[in-house]
Amino acid sequence: IYFFTNRIIIIGCGPKTMKVSIIIPVYNEEKTISAILEKVRQSKLPAGFTKEIIVVDDASTDSTLKKIKNLNLKLKLRLITHSVNRGKGAAILTGLSKSTGDLVLIQDADLEYDPADYVRLLEPFKNKNVQVVYGSRLLNYPLKLFGKHKTPMPIHLIANKFLTHLTNFLYGHKVTDMETCYKVMNRKLMVSLSVKANRFDFEPEITAKILKKGISIVEVPIKVKPRSYAQGKKIGWQDGLIAIWTLIKYRFVD
Repeated sequence: IYFFTNRIIIIGCGPKTMKVSIIIPVYNEEKTISAILEKVRQSKLPAGFTKEIIVVDDASTDSTLKKIKNLNLKLKLRLITHSVNRGKGAAILTGLSKSTGDLVLIQDADLEYDPADYVRLLEPFKNKNVQVVYGSRLLNYPLKLFGKHKTPMPIHLIANKFLTHLTNFLYGHKVTDMETCYKVMNRKLMVSLSVKANRFDFEPEITAKILKKGISIVEVPIKVKPRSYAQGKKIGWQDGLIAIWTLIKYRFVD
């Protein structure tokens, strides 16, 4: 506020800008890393949002790290490396510890998830009451077991549906895609959850802790392009069993 003789002039600061920390855990993704980083760089955000890109290489043994370093100057990203492979969850938590945004958005490096969905994922945060948004593959991704347009790797979709139904049963909420990579949330909330999972059990643990706190998860439909094991998919049936145990454990243990 400035005073000039008999006048008062009030200069406002305008709407608050929200910073989004995009955390990309990476392990042996030499075939896709350049393309996904370029997509993230070019991604559009809603008005009033800015981004920082944090890449965590989880001790890749192929040329992934070299490609990231070659792109680093152009993309202005923050690169963090693990000396030994610790798992996807550990990579996300490392990125979280270095993040400075108001929000955290998790992005896989395999091109299954399209950064073109960022606008849709972030729009709900214009409502100050929204703390968590999931991008749901299952809102626009029907299961088709037969025919020309059958679902790629339907066993994974069936397993995901089972885990999601188990989540809803245990926690009394209704989500459609618990295992989605696209999880966006308030950074301070994410830190407060004290997630311990180092590997693929990150997804069920963080979801369980969010729902146990009574926090609503807003879901928006996203595009998905599933890949096969031959193309580099890493999650296996053992991870499904661990997910079941994780969901049950955190229902009764903090």
